[in-house]
Amino acid sequence: MKLLANDGISQSAIELFEKEGFEINSTKVAQEQLANYINENNITGLLVRSATEAKKELVDACPNLKLIGRGGVGMDNIDVDYAKSKGIHVVNTPASSSQSVAELVFAHLLSGSRFLHDSNRNMPLDGDTKFKQLKKSYAQGAELRGRTLGIIGFGRIGQATAKMAIGMGMNVLYNDHHTNEVSLEIPFFDGQKMSFELQNSSVDTVLKESDFVSVHVPAQNGYILGKKEFEMMKPTAGVVNASRGGVLDEVALVEALDNEKIAFAGLDVFESEPKPEIRILMHPKISMSPHIGASTQEAQDRIGVELATQVIKLLK
Repeated sequence: MKLLANDGISQSAIELFEKEGFEINSTKVAQEQLANYINENNITGLLVRSATEAKKELVDACPNLKLIGRGGVGMDNIDVDYAKSKGIHVVNTPASSSQSVAELVFAHLLSGSRFLHDSNRNMPLDGDTKFKQLKKSYAQGAELRGRTLGIIGFGRIGQATAKMAIGMGMNVLYNDHHTNEVSLEIPFFDGQKMSFELQNSSVDTVLKESDFVSVHVPAQNGYILGKKEFEMMKPTAGVVNASRGGVLDEVALVEALDNEKIAFAGLDVFESEPKPEIRILMHPKISMSPHIGASTQEAQDRIGVELATQVIKLLK
C-alpha cells in the first residue's frame, strides 16, 4: 500500500511503515496538485499535519483514498464527517504533543512575565548604549510561583499544562464543558508520584481570579476570549493562546493591551495565519511563535509512531 506524508513524518514512523510493507512517500505536493498526485500514484492513505487540507473537494476527487491521518490533535483542516461518510478512515494523534505544547505555554508565560520577548528585540539595538535604561524598563517582572494559572479547556494539553503549573508551585483553576473534576498524577524524576484533585470552575471565576490564562480548546465558531472577557481579567494578567487561531479576538486583545486591561499576551496561533496582522507582529506586549506548539523532536517522533501504529492497524 502507498502512503503520502504530505507534511512530512518522522524517521521512526517511516521505518515502522516500511517494516510492515507500506510504501511511504514524503514528497511535498502543492494543495492544488494534490488530488491528481494521489490518483496518478495510487495513494491509499494521505497523512497530513496542519498545512495540507483534506476537504470535501479532495475526498470527492480521490475515490481510491482509504485513510486520512492527521499528525496532531485538531482536525479543522479535514472534513472529518464527510470523509467518514465516504468510507474513509480518519485518525489523529491526540496523545503525542501535549507535553511539547504545555512547555511552549510556559515559555510564553516566562517570557511575558519577565519581558524577555521585548528585551530580546531591544538589547541588540540599544544594549550597548542604553543598558541602564533597559535594565530599569525590565526590572518589574513577576514570578510564577504562588500565582494562579487559569486554563480554559481541560483536555490532554490543558491537563499537561496544569501539571507543569503545579510542579512550579502555582495554583490552578480550570473551566471545561465536559470535565467536572480531575485527578492529576504528576511523576517526578526519582519515580515518586503525587496526585492532585481539581474541580471545574466557571469561566467568570477563572478569568477574574487568575494571574495568567491559557486557552486549550478546539476550533470554534466564535471567540472564547473577547472584549468582555479581557475586561474581567486582572490588569496585571497575561493570556496565552497555543490552541487555535480564531478562538481569541485579536482586535480586542490589542485594545486590552493598549488600554492596560491586561499586561501581556503569548500567541503561537493567529486569526489570519499564515499572515498574522502587523499590529500583532509589532506589538511590544505580545510574545510570539509561528505555530510550533507540537514542533519538538520528541513530539514529532511520538506523533509519527502513534500515527503509524493506527494506520497499520486499520489498513492491514
